[in-house]
Amino acid sequence: MLTRNFLLILLANIVLGSAMPMLIILGGLAGGWLAPHEWLSTAPPSMQMLAGIVVATPVSLFMGRYGRRAGFLLGAACLVVGGGLAATALFLQSFVLLCLSHTVLGAALISVNYFRFAASEAVAEEHRAQAISFTLASGLVAALLGPQLFTEARDLMAPTPLAGAYLAIAGLGVLGAVPVFWIRMPATSPRPSGRRAGGAMRILTGNPRAVTAIGLAALSQAMMVLLMTPTPLAMIGCGFGEDQAADVIRWHVMAMFAPGFVTGSLIRRFGGNRIAIIGLVLLFASALTAWSGIGLLDFYGALVLLGFGWNFGFIGGTHLLQAALSDEERPLVQGVNDTLLAISSASASLLSGALFAGIGWTGLAAVAAPVLAVLALVLAVRFRRREVPVTG
Repeated sequence: MLTRNFLLILLANIVLGSAMPMLIILGGLAGGWLAPHEWLSTAPPSMQMLAGIVVATPVSLFMGRYGRRAGFLLGAACLVVGGGLAATALFLQSFVLLCLSHTVLGAALISVNYFRFAASEAVAEEHRAQAISFTLASGLVAALLGPQLFTEARDLMAPTPLAGAYLAIAGLGVLGAVPVFWIRMPATSPRPSGRRAGGAMRILTGNPRAVTAIGLAALSQAMMVLLMTPTPLAMIGCGFGEDQAADVIRWHVMAMFAPGFVTGSLIRRFGGNRIAIIGLVLLFASALTAWSGIGLLDFYGALVLLGFGWNFGFIGGTHLLQAALSDEERPLVQGVNDTLLAISSASASLLSGALFAGIGWTGLAAVAAPVLAVLALVLAVRFRRREVPVTG
């Protein structure tokens, strides 16, 4: 499994992926500092996710036509530009420019997301589930590096808060481009652009396994974003400090990626469907924990369970999708998949801001728990009706 391309993918994913936990912390804090109204405080991370809706399919098709390296270099460039724009926005105290910068950063993160697919294509077929989970597990280093980099860099441009952290993100884009430059993976020649929409619908209509896989990953992603996005603001509102909020996010991101060292092996033994369903159960437990109280241990418990649940649900869904598609179908359907993931993430982020402003943290958790239970039941019924294999 340890091919040259796979090792370069792991290294690039660690460096470029370190921006993600930093942006979890930065989006809400910078938005809360510059937003003209409280309910707009989550607008920057929401714009970041909305950008994914627009660019996910084009980026996937771009990689299919020009190769993974070109797509990842484009993502690294967006990280540099977005970090620089965000720092400028803080210097100028421009909320609009901050939202624009997070839109560019959203395009960068979408590109980074495709490392999981690239990893599965860089190894032999029997190792694909492990390659996906190991690539996501490499984000454990990012979970440690990102928040620490935020802590060290946030005051470098004092008295302007947080600008130094955004400049550090731009630096990650430069460093991450180095291993990407040495990746060599052939293009897969996606289908002609005029047939994209019809081709995707035809593929998904005749492939219930792919639809179920997308549903599992999208639900896991949406519930994770719904609870994660307002966490720093909720903790500060409960009297905790920025460092404590950063540490909770650090453990959350560690819980997202650390299980990846074994998730692939669990999928091979028990099947992607079963592992994804366990993920949904853990997400439900996270919502209940958040609902139960607002102490420091409650935040730690809720966010750690949230990370574990996302890992099982997301990796399970990703593996099932790869297994359900041919090489020709992957560039198009992977783009559709990540577009839908971006839609679910952006919707959850916007909804989380409105719910948090209106009914608070525990109210948000009280809404998330039953919604997750209903949607999980719908997917379970789909398993029965479509007879989706559990060994995938």
